[in-house]
Amino acid sequence: MAAPVLLALWLGAIAPVSAADEAVGPEQISHNPLESVNNLINALGSWIWADKTFDGQTCQLWRSFEIPASATVKLARLRMTADNEYILFLDGRELGRGAEWRELYDYNLTALMSPGRHVLAVKAFNSFSYAGMLLGLRVELADGRVVEVRSDTSWRVVPEKVRGWEKTAEAPKIWPAATIMAAFGANPWWMTPQSINRMPTLQPIRLFFWQTGWFQITLLSVCGIVVLISFRLMAQLALHQKERWLLQRERARIARDIHDDLGSKVTQLVLHGEVAQSELQADSKTRLQIDRICEEAREVLSTMDEILWAVNPQRDTLRDFASYVCGYAEEFLKPTPIQCLFEVDPEMSAAVFELPLRRSLLMAIKETLNNAVKHSEATELRLQIQWHAQRLVVVVQDNGKGFDQTPAKPGHNGLANMAERMLELGGSCLITSEPGKGCRTEFSIPLTHAPRRSWNWIWSPKEFSKQLNKIENLPMNEASQSHDPTKC
Repeated sequence: MAAPVLLALWLGAIAPVSAADEAVGPEQISHNPLESVNNLINALGSWIWADKTFDGQTCQLWRSFEIPASATVKLARLRMTADNEYILFLDGRELGRGAEWRELYDYNLTALMSPGRHVLAVKAFNSFSYAGMLLGLRVELADGRVVEVRSDTSWRVVPEKVRGWEKTAEAPKIWPAATIMAAFGANPWWMTPQSINRMPTLQPIRLFFWQTGWFQITLLSVCGIVVLISFRLMAQLALHQKERWLLQRERARIARDIHDDLGSKVTQLVLHGEVAQSELQADSKTRLQIDRICEEAREVLSTMDEILWAVNPQRDTLRDFASYVCGYAEEFLKPTPIQCLFEVDPEMSAAVFELPLRRSLLMAIKETLNNAVKHSEATELRLQIQWHAQRLVVVVQDNGKGFDQTPAKPGHNGLANMAERMLELGGSCLITSEPGKGCRTEFSIPLTHAPRRSWNWIWSPKEFSKQLNKIENLPMNEASQSHDPTKC
C-alpha cells in the first residue's frame, strides 16, 4: 500500500476526501507561499454527475470562478477525467477531450488565466453503468495566494437544449447542483490512475485587427456607403441618359422642322426671285435688287445647311465632322486661287463628337480659312484632320506671306479669340508663322469635356445634371450670337 501512495504523492494527483472536503463550495484562496503535500493531494475533488444516471447519458456540468483583480498568475494546472468521455471548455473555448476514465488528463492553463471571472464547462458522456466526472484546478498567484476549483456540489448541471451555456457567466437558479457520486479513491473508481496524459499547452487566441468587431463594423459601414453611392450614381446616370435621349429627340425634331418649313420657304423665295429676275431687263435697277435678294437667300440656305448639320443628332460623329469640314473648305476656296489639299486619317473613328465641341472647332476652322483667303496671298492650303489618343487634331497650313507674331495690332482679336475658345473646351490652339514662310494653325481638342465641379454633384441630382449639361448649353447660346467669319 505504501508504494501506490508514494506514487500518487509524486504525481500530485491523489487526495483522500473527507466529508468536509466534499462540501467545499467556492474556490479556496491560500496565502501560504509554499505548496505543501496536502495541497497537491487535495487538488482533485469528488466524482460528480447528475442526480440520475442511465446508459447513453450526456451530462453538462458548469462552474465559474474568479481570479483576483490585479493578480499575476504564476502557474495554473488542471487535472481531470470522466467515466466514460468528456469535452472540456474554458470561457467557451474547447481545451481538449478524453475517452478513458482510468487515465488522468493534465492541462497547463497558465497562459489562459487572467484576472476576472472565468467559466469551466464539461460535457460528459456515459456509455453504460457508472458515471462520474473528476476535476481539480490549482492556480498559483505571484503573491503566494492559490485559487482552487474542484469537482464538488458547487458545480451546476445544465439542462439539455440550452445554447451558449459553455460561456455563460452567471448560472440561472433553475440549473440544479451537481450530485457527488463517490469520494475520490472510492469504489468503483481508481485510487491511482493508470497514467497521466499531458495535454498540449494552449495559447490565448490572437485577434488580428481585421478580426475585431470594430473593424468589421467599420468595413461593413464603408461597404454600405459605397453601395448606396453606387446606386445613387446609377440612378443619376439613368436620369441623365434619359435627358440626353430627350434632347436628341428634340434636336431631331428641330432639324426636321427647319428643313421642312424654313428650308422649303426660302427655296421658294429664291425661285420666285429668279422668275421675277428673268422677266426684267438686264440693265434694270429692280433686277439688280432682286438679284441681290436671291444671292442673300442662297446664303441663308447655306447657313441653314450648316445649322441643320450641327443640330441633327445623326451627324454627331468624328467621321461626319471630318467629311463636313472638307466639303466646306472645298466650297469656300473654290472661288479663290488657293488650291486645297486634304489629309484625313483613313481610320477616322465613328465615336460621338459632342455638339458644343464640334461647333466651336468648326467656327475656329472657318475663321482660319477666312484669314488665309483675306490676308495670306497663298496659292496652296493643306488641311489635316488626325485622331490621336482620344484627341482630335486639325492643322491648317498655307504657303502665304506669313506674318510677324510679335507685334499686336489693336482691334484684331481673332487669333486671341480662337485660342480662348479652344482653352475653354480643354483644348489648345498653336499658331506658328514667320514673314515669307506661311502660317500654320493647329487645333487640338479632347473628344469629351468634363467641366470642373465640386463633390456636390454626387448628392444632388439637379447639380449632377446641371454640371453635365453645362457645356452643352453655353456654347450653343454662344454660337447663336457668333458671327460667320465668311461674311466679313
